[in-house]
Amino acid sequence: MSELLSLKDNYYALSGGTGTLGGSIAEYLVKNDAKVILLGRSVDKLKAKQKELNRIAPDSAYFFVVDVMDEAALIKVREAIQNDFGRLDGLVNLAGGNIPGATLKPDQTIHDIAVEDTRKVVDINLFGTVVPTIVLSELMVRQGHGTIVNISSMAAKQTISRVLGYSMAKAGVDIFTKWMANELASKHGDKIRVNAVAPGFFIGNQNRRLLTNEDGSFTERGKSIIVNTPMGRFGNASELNGTVHYLLSDASSFVTGSIFDVDGGFSSFSGV
Repeated sequence: MSELLSLKDNYYALSGGTGTLGGSIAEYLVKNDAKVILLGRSVDKLKAKQKELNRIAPDSAYFFVVDVMDEAALIKVREAIQNDFGRLDGLVNLAGGNIPGATLKPDQTIHDIAVEDTRKVVDINLFGTVVPTIVLSELMVRQGHGTIVNISSMAAKQTISRVLGYSMAKAGVDIFTKWMANELASKHGDKIRVNAVAPGFFIGNQNRRLLTNEDGSFTERGKSIIVNTPMGRFGNASELNGTVHYLLSDASSFVTGSIFDVDGGFSSFSGV
């Protein structure tokens, strides 16, 4: 593999690395000779994923049990990463998702929304990216290099009905990505970069019931998405891996503050 694309022996921290998309990225990274540090709250899920990754590539996966919105706990993790591994080459912020109370049902209006649940969704999707980026980027500043990849969404770009909190949070992730890219590059040099990937529609555990029926057929919402996706299908989790690889590698050394759509053409289609 070209040296520009090499991830060999680099250490990458992943929040949300036990989920559908994060799990696929974690597996891809260890298959490409990288080391993965999983961050999450469930010790059982973390242990299971670590075991799975170490079967693919021995001694490739590590984990810390931590709430990525807990600044004090993340500072301890940062120092442990410094002590245990001596470096952190990248961070992929995948923690997020939605909860039922923050998703309007088809027959509901905005006046039915559960404000507290909506606030929780904003917290995990926005501050679940903001806090680890601020804390762990300090280690990158110390060592003089590092790459951060955030996860945005099509919901940040245009109105996606029923998911107000998720949409607000992901729009916040976009501007935070640009803000941090400017902050880190202008004050700490061109070797610290921040970008984001905006996935289109991928079926995972959290949105499966929104997009598919129990028999596997598409719901009306699922059908509407397919109609508005020029490629005519949902994405496969593995189809994010190449873009993440590019952004983590030296092949993107002059790229920062950018949002990359991986959406089958959804964001480019007017619907007519």
